[in-house]
Amino acid sequence: MKVSIIGATGYTGEELLRLLSSHPQAEIVAITSESQTGAAISEIYPHLQPFYDHKLVSMQQLDDIAAQSDVVFIALPHGHAMEAGKKIVAKGAKVIDLGADYRFRDTSVYEKWYKLPHTHKEAKAVYGLTELYRKDVKGATIVGNPGCYTTASILAVAPLLKQQLIEPNSVVIDAKSGVSGAGRSLGLNSHFTEVFENVKAYNIAGHRHTPEIEQALGELAGSEIFINFTPHLIPVARGILSTCYGTLKSGVTPAQVDEAFNSLYQEEYFIRLLGRGGYPATKNTRGSNFCDIGWHIDPRTNRVIVVSAIDNLVKGAAGQAVQNMNVMFGLDERLGLTQAPLYP
Repeated sequence: MKVSIIGATGYTGEELLRLLSSHPQAEIVAITSESQTGAAISEIYPHLQPFYDHKLVSMQQLDDIAAQSDVVFIALPHGHAMEAGKKIVAKGAKVIDLGADYRFRDTSVYEKWYKLPHTHKEAKAVYGLTELYRKDVKGATIVGNPGCYTTASILAVAPLLKQQLIEPNSVVIDAKSGVSGAGRSLGLNSHFTEVFENVKAYNIAGHRHTPEIEQALGELAGSEIFINFTPHLIPVARGILSTCYGTLKSGVTPAQVDEAFNSLYQEEYFIRLLGRGGYPATKNTRGSNFCDIGWHIDPRTNRVIVVSAIDNLVKGAAGQAVQNMNVMFGLDERLGLTQAPLYP
């Protein structure tokens, strides 16, 4: 497959290049950057030597890039993928957008939360949480790759809502992310002295991943639902730990909870179930496309507590995008993604 990456110098673009360097069916044909056009990617990211000697080109060459590509990954801030997506599909290539522009079935939800007009309403994009939407992804032309918080949180709660074991509007999600989730651009909130030895919540009751989580969980529940989602920034480079709470319906047993997770995920290579009593940790998924899930039941409060851990740059972004690419082109889903996690 001929592969191009629009926005290759951010953390997500770099991670795509790292993963695709070991993909036996992928050839990089073009990578772009508007701020560093003409530079070699190995100058910006020396760790990619000797895997790539490609020079960065401008998006002004997008028509030519799309014409020579089978699939184009778009790793740009929200609001920038829609016009690019139109041009790419017009040239016959497929699109995997790692931003938010194609994640919502109802584009008015995007416009409400992102405060931008949606200019590609006719796109018929598919939401790319592979384990839940694999059949849709297989036939897709445009895939909206899920956000990092959403991946960890939806996968944690999905079995419970699919089997109708919890009260739909009782879901509370407390999630923590490494600093790389904020991107590579400089900013006060990701400054070393602001982050080091510090943990803080942000965007309480207003984070843009909230409606994305509600969209997927609502489809599983069969009705519109509302959740409480609180993100936190923690002083690590990579990783997301999502702790999710739900009130069990009357009569639900621990065995039913166990069966819900096992039945949905037992055949999923990238989901590692730690079982009831398990404690996922971000370090155990670092650098990998795995999502680790464990769950606990509190009989005093009649709640189930599910913990999930992922690498936000891999399963939460680039790895899931490669997984979707494999599905879209009828390949083994694991190609390019079987690296063991890094430890310690």
